[in-house]
Amino acid sequence: MNQMVHIAYGRGHLAVRLPDGAEPTVIRKVTLPKLPDQPAAIERAFSQPIGAPPFAELAKGRASACILICDITRPVPNHLFLRPMIEKLMAAGMPAAAISVIVATGLHRPNEGAELAELVGDPWVIDTVRVENHFARDDAAHVDLGPTSRGTPVKIDRRFVEADLKIVTGLIEPHFMAGWSGGRKVIAPGVAHHETIRTFHSARFMEDPLAVQCNLIGNPLHEEQLEIVAKIGAVYALNTVIDEDRDLVHVTFGEVIASHLAAVDRIAASMAVAVPRRFNTIVTSSAGYPLDKTYYQTVKGMVTPMDILEPGGTLIIASECSEGFGSAEFRDAQSRMVAMGPERFLATLKAKTFAEIDEWQTEMQLKPMRMSRVQLYTTGLGEAERRITGVELVDSVEAAIAASIARHGDGAVAVIPEGPYVVPVHASRG
Repeated sequence: MNQMVHIAYGRGHLAVRLPDGAEPTVIRKVTLPKLPDQPAAIERAFSQPIGAPPFAELAKGRASACILICDITRPVPNHLFLRPMIEKLMAAGMPAAAISVIVATGLHRPNEGAELAELVGDPWVIDTVRVENHFARDDAAHVDLGPTSRGTPVKIDRRFVEADLKIVTGLIEPHFMAGWSGGRKVIAPGVAHHETIRTFHSARFMEDPLAVQCNLIGNPLHEEQLEIVAKIGAVYALNTVIDEDRDLVHVTFGEVIASHLAAVDRIAASMAVAVPRRFNTIVTSSAGYPLDKTYYQTVKGMVTPMDILEPGGTLIIASECSEGFGSAEFRDAQSRMVAMGPERFLATLKAKTFAEIDEWQTEMQLKPMRMSRVQLYTTGLGEAERRITGVELVDSVEAAIAASIARHGDGAVAVIPEGPYVVPVHASRG
């Protein structure tokens, strides 16, 4: 009897009927209990911070505040905490005109109009304080704080550096090269200058074997981010964790590094899932909306399950790509990779001090391509875009699974409905 699985796709799910003989292993995060009263949990985090005074004390006597939020690619529950945070600042005597909310776009496009309203989630916030985007290419908008010990130039958005009270907010989830998202990552690359971003996204960092998901120890990207934070001074963070329903399951507030690490420690075991074997066939997603809006973000879903993929196996990923490919720079990198071939393309990257904008995502795509056959199901890419994905396009996930089972002579199929939000780890690595 055929079995049905559902994987995240766009704003819903893609129903996939597995072929006869398939032996599915569905890999999900360990379920964390939903917080019964989410606003109350936010309030507790503010009043019981980690490594910092309570929020009300932090706000006293401050002349200005800058709050960083993630861009539209992250489903952060901003609607839960931005207004209470701003109200506390105003209650402490800070005028609304002295409070700014900055969208930490990194090198992504700005979020504006209806999209900005969706991102913020509360019209009161937009009506009350300044909500603006970060622009990494605007030289005059950044403060030069000097290089890190590895030589990365540190230039950070002036509005954040010069604010009296600096707060970052974000989502804690596995990140395929920085280990974990959130916290320090909202600063760099979030509000960093393009030279800062392009340096620590260069091949000497990206090809480091410790620059992988769920790892902070010895991870060179994480270590650069820690140095960058130290140059800025006192920074505080609100860290959120959500479940598959996008409901809040954990929240911390406090000093940016301590509060981030506390949240990671709390949830790491639920997101890194031990799997007893490797698979010749893996079916995964790009986590659905908003992460699967572009092919650029889809690469994360290709990289995350590599630890349980048999060399020479088949990785099938479904991603809506409702906005198409991504930036013009990413499109150019993909075109060069397809024209040159993966090996020559990677050789050109290793010779650079500065990575070209967004070509690091193409570099990450090479990792699963080197070990497997990567297949993509999407309804959002045009013909010209499909030609430069560098992977094999399929018209049916179901047919691709059946063909992979036949090709490998192995009915075992790993299914990862939530894509890169779950990190499967081969049990031999413990």
